[in-house]
Amino acid sequence: MTQFRGTYSVMVTAYDDAGNFDPARMARYTDWQVTEGIHGLIPLGSTGEFLSLSRAEREAVARCVVDTVAGRVPVLLGAGAESTEEVIENCRMAEAVGADGVMIIPPFYSTPTEEELYRHYARISEATDLPIMLYNNPATANVDLTAPIVARLSTLEGVDYIKESTMDVTRVRDILDLCGDRMTVFGGIMGFESFVNGAEGWVAVGSNILPRDCARLFTLTADAQDYDAARALYARMLPVIRLVGGHRYVSATKKALELMGLPTGDPRSPRLPLPEADMPELLAAMKATDLLELAEA
Repeated sequence: MTQFRGTYSVMVTAYDDAGNFDPARMARYTDWQVTEGIHGLIPLGSTGEFLSLSRAEREAVARCVVDTVAGRVPVLLGAGAESTEEVIENCRMAEAVGADGVMIIPPFYSTPTEEELYRHYARISEATDLPIMLYNNPATANVDLTAPIVARLSTLEGVDYIKESTMDVTRVRDILDLCGDRMTVFGGIMGFESFVNGAEGWVAVGSNILPRDCARLFTLTADAQDYDAARALYARMLPVIRLVGGHRYVSATKKALELMGLPTGDPRSPRLPLPEADMPELLAAMKATDLLELAEA
């Protein structure tokens, strides 16, 4: 079984100008990610607006990405849902289209207890043979997968990875301390800081528009341990990482891709396109990372 590590883009979903899923745009953007050197791809996450897609659209996105990648890099599908039964259905769809794994955020409305979380993931573990990446994002899921809870979940078959998306990098340390080799940690927000603390990967938003640099940041830090070079690259990338943080993670990413000649359409309602007032910051971030040169080429 493939060991997942490296920088994985949590992908936007490509739409046409009328707002419908556009497989041609999605395939072009997917192929560009791979040829730029990204280590893995995750469609149907929060950045992919999975809650704004129908079941048929989610399957269409999944098939498009898996077929376009054609085994060149791992593809994990976002499979989160509020009910355990729907998550299991999503996992079965992931198996059917040939995905390499699934990323599963906790139920994001019901505020489950630790026992409810354990039984939720236990049922999923029993229902799929795919590797499972937990996704901890308390700001959106309304539940925090603390290190002790993660340690308990890591005893389940196939629950071998976590995307840790708090701003507390000591979580990486504590998860590794409590789980040992049962759990591989991916940073969800802070890549460089997570690598230094032992993370083996990064599920990144910024790599949607900076795949080569985000992949290289992992290689420099986790593999080469060239911290000076990694820190310099990270400083150069920070304007983009900050730009796509917070509420602009979909709108700023999509606008940047449009300017780079890789249009993926506007976000779906209730999200709005990037406000005109934010364009100067977008252009400054793209200039700082030489992305405007690509846009003008």
